Amino acid sequence: MAVNKGPFLVFILATAFAGFIGCAVSYDRPLARKDISMPQPKELSPTSPQQVHVSAVGPDGMRISWITESSAPAIVEYGTSPAAYSESATGSTSSYDYLVYKSGEIHDVVIGPLNPNTVYYYRLSSDSSREFSLKTPPADFPIKFAVVGDLGQTGWTNTTLAHIGQSNYDMLLLPGDLAYADFLQPLWDSFGRLVEPLASQRPWMVTQGNHEVEKIPIVHSTPFTAYNARWHMPFEESGSNSNLYYSFDVTGVHVIMLGSYTDFDPDSDQFKWLQADLSKIDRRKTPWVVAIIHAPWYNSNSAHQGEPESDLMKESMEGLLYNAGVDIVFAGHVHAYERFTRVYNGKADDCGPVHITIGDGGNREGLASKFMDPTPEISMFREASFGHGQLEVLNATHAVWKWHRNDNDVSVVADTFWLRSLSSDPACKV
Repeated sequence: MAVNKGPFLVFILATAFAGFIGCAVSYDRPLARKDISMPQPKELSPTSPQQVHVSAVGPDGMRISWITESSAPAIVEYGTSPAAYSESATGSTSSYDYLVYKSGEIHDVVIGPLNPNTVYYYRLSSDSSREFSLKTPPADFPIKFAVVGDLGQTGWTNTTLAHIGQSNYDMLLLPGDLAYADFLQPLWDSFGRLVEPLASQRPWMVTQGNHEVEKIPIVHSTPFTAYNARWHMPFEESGSNSNLYYSFDVTGVHVIMLGSYTDFDPDSDQFKWLQADLSKIDRRKTPWVVAIIHAPWYNSNSAHQGEPESDLMKESMEGLLYNAGVDIVFAGHVHAYERFTRVYNGKADDCGPVHITIGDGGNREGLASKFMDPTPEISMFREASFGHGQLEVLNATHAVWKWHRNDNDVSVVADTFWLRSLSSDPACKV
């Protein structure tokens, strides 16, 4: 896929500096299933598109990103019938270097305007050997989100992805820790191939976690190099100056993606952007507001306690989300599932958001099985199992959340919760 001259050197450097991104942990985790690797298919040529994934851009656009091993045109041809491409769009091509690794050609093209709730067929780089298809989100309720964090590349990841693929979802939300590459850049390529069957068909909207930082003092001081190059999110359209935080509207829902591993204090660009973004929300158009972070602000697991990315970010931004009437906050980082009641400032509050930790997608570090005892009153459900969640927003006032446990290889609904939007609750001044 790419030039990779010294994997052993990269591994040594990664091991030496892992502590700088918080990879070292002080608690025991059960063993996960074995790592998996997705090599480049032998039948693909150097100009064949691979690692294809889709993300939403604006009210009626989709960004399609893919990689080729060698130079190829950044062009997407698309239409509503197989092999009949009535439209085309061109975009940009980039690449990046990381120590001794050089990426393939990363192509980035925005297509549209597209009709809602419509299947489009497309091909990339004028390559006729591979045809893909995607489905756009609906214009009106209902809409179904798949939600999964800390995905990784293990046997459990495969199970989780299979269950998500069966869910008929419209959009996937991922609160950080995607590939678990941790400096070993070929693992980003493997991850791109692993998720392509799903990520090429529905928009995947992601934010970063600690495993995306990949900063090594002195030898590679720029963080998020691979993440920013490979997973371009629509930050420009929301007035953000960073790919690490952004927002978008989809089918009556305003989604806010926040960065736990960039500055978030009141003087930071992210804080000021969030203030401005929240002030623009029109609850007549988007009666629901959902926020995504990586490091959870509420957590009764023994894992990841006392981290500044959780505690200081909560101290800085919780009031903003509360005053804006955010309905749900999803987080990852802790490798378990936990749902809290509506909460604000550490106490149950009917006008606060529901906080849900869903860092259980299938990562290689295993599960965080030790919870605090006794269970806090604000913690409604908690379990250390791999799985994913589904949020179905039925209309402007009601939604249902379901957490699906990976019970061996069977998807089992283990937690169900109905929500009323805060914008429809007269007791909450939204």
